[in-house]
Amino acid sequence: MPNRPTVFLTGPLPPECMQRLADSTNFQVNSLGRDLTKSELIEAVRQVDALICFLTDKVDADVLSANPNLKVVANYAVGFNNIDVATATERKIAVTNTPDVLTDTTADMACALIFSVARRVVEGDRLVRSRRWNGWAPLQLLGTDIMGATIGIIGTGRIGRAVAERAKAFRMNVVYWNRTRLDPETESKLGIRYCELGELLGESDFVSLHLAYSNETHHLINAARLSQMKPSAYLINTARGAVVDEKALVKALTQKTIAGAGLDVFEHEPALEPELYEMDNVVITPHLGSATTATRTMMGDMVIENCLVACAGNRPPNLVNTSVF
Repeated sequence: MPNRPTVFLTGPLPPECMQRLADSTNFQVNSLGRDLTKSELIEAVRQVDALICFLTDKVDADVLSANPNLKVVANYAVGFNNIDVATATERKIAVTNTPDVLTDTTADMACALIFSVARRVVEGDRLVRSRRWNGWAPLQLLGTDIMGATIGIIGTGRIGRAVAERAKAFRMNVVYWNRTRLDPETESKLGIRYCELGELLGESDFVSLHLAYSNETHHLINAARLSQMKPSAYLINTARGAVVDEKALVKALTQKTIAGAGLDVFEHEPALEPELYEMDNVVITPHLGSATTATRTMMGDMVIENCLVACAGNRPPNLVNTSVF
């Protein structure tokens, strides 16, 4: 069909989404089982109307300049720091993302990490599987209480607020820091209290990160910030890996500056600081924040809709660079 837009995907989407693409576009998909190199990505976008990409794909000026007819780059994520938005805007290329849809799923993941690291769930699982467990003992794998603990939420966008709502259900005291303080009505509705960042770090039993990544938030949690935390506190990160100085975190964990961490994202993923693999006081998961079938399918539907609308010459619903339309 001549009016179908041509689309390139840097990796496959859930089956329902692939069927929708087959019904409405002419598409090609990277089937190599790995991320494309820069030269491969440049070649892939030369003749298409739309690019659907992931956070792991670096869509820089060279990629964006490879095709003067590229209409839209649809990122399969909320964040879009992997895309040179300024260059895309200069070239009148729409950049879109997938906000809202993964809020609850990611908030659930943050809570899963809190429970896992505080109650030593992964350690217990390994102990039982090793066949070295000799039965119940009064001092075995003692953890940390969650009920009544204080959680400090850094970043109170949609996901941070969703974590606050969940924390209140467990009777946690919730404090927060955000670059822009919430209005009193919202604070009251959520039952949360504003703190300066240093105060929050000093008060909290759990520190949960929910910030977008930018130059301003790069290594926001560094050696100095980690030293402000309680020795009994845990750091939880489901935001972006580079918000945390991973080398400083390893040092803080080794020296018992903090008690532990729950990490779903990493500074140089899929690579980790080697010491993290061996630490029992760290729960590490492979960037699973949005990883449910329903959420990933909704994200796919959203990127496809963004592509179809933009390729038809209309303003896509989740436009990042609003000046393009």
